[in-house]
Amino acid sequence: MAFPNISDILATTIESRTRQIADNVTKNNAILMKLEKKGKIKPFSGGYKILQELSFAENTNGGWYSGYDILPVGVSDVISAAEYNIKQAAVPVVISGLEMLQNAGREKMIDLLDARLSVAESTLANLISGGLYSDGTGSGGKEIDGLDAAVPLDPTTGTYGGIDRATWTFWRSQLSDQTAAAGLDPTQIQGFWNDLWASLVRGTDRPDLIMVDNSVWSAYMASLQALQRFTDPQTGELGFPTIKFMDADVCLDGGIGGFCPAGTGFFLNTDYIHYRPHSARNMVPLSPNRRYATNQDAEVQILAWAGNLTCSGAQFQGRYDANGV
Repeated sequence: MAFPNISDILATTIESRTRQIADNVTKNNAILMKLEKKGKIKPFSGGYKILQELSFAENTNGGWYSGYDILPVGVSDVISAAEYNIKQAAVPVVISGLEMLQNAGREKMIDLLDARLSVAESTLANLISGGLYSDGTGSGGKEIDGLDAAVPLDPTTGTYGGIDRATWTFWRSQLSDQTAAAGLDPTQIQGFWNDLWASLVRGTDRPDLIMVDNSVWSAYMASLQALQRFTDPQTGELGFPTIKFMDADVCLDGGIGGFCPAGTGFFLNTDYIHYRPHSARNMVPLSPNRRYATNQDAEVQILAWAGNLTCSGAQFQGRYDANGV
């Protein structure tokens, strides 16, 4: 039996699946789900870098006056932008000439491709989910500038988004370092969290998502009495183990294959965090055309993504560190 044109099947199958891939990744990641709900997933269409606008100072013209006092109208430069490199990730899907012959017939070929595309999708999803916690230096600086860059263990040094934290104090996140204390003691963890929470509140601005690993999750759960365990059914319906601290979702990113660093809790204000995929490279095939290996009997399609995680308010983000306990 003659087998069908594998190039057409491979191209059309991956093309039809990619319409749902990006959405599935969002629904399977608590951080991206929260950002989507708040309209913080904003694709960009081009440019050398991703620019994230931010306000770094108040308008100096503001003040009290009486009657005919002269009001200042000088130019007040209060808006700038952080700059982020465009990061890229890809997963090739390969099929050999022998497999084309062995899987003759359209149904057999689609079954084989479905299996490989499913693996490729989950692989790319895991790359992005892990990258959301990275410091941007992995794979030779090609990884996403994730939470380890936005909310580092030392927020007073280093450059993030092109802004030097040592110079600009407004660009420093908050740190609760309990590595030398009882950071995982259920009788003390809520007190530590109260202090960190208070340092991140400005008016109505406050953390709305707290991502934790297994050990911090266990310590916080143990600190609560049974009647105090209030879950968020809206988040829970999507499969995330979630509980509340103040009015923020405390979400476990541990268990099997979790990515949150050990002994860590990220106190995030997602109003100031943005997921910025490229509009033309958000988990799509690089090319619908045939891609043949030059020295092998094989064909490949590449599932690809480009973008970064950006921040417009580092001072509203916090980190709880109990890793040394």
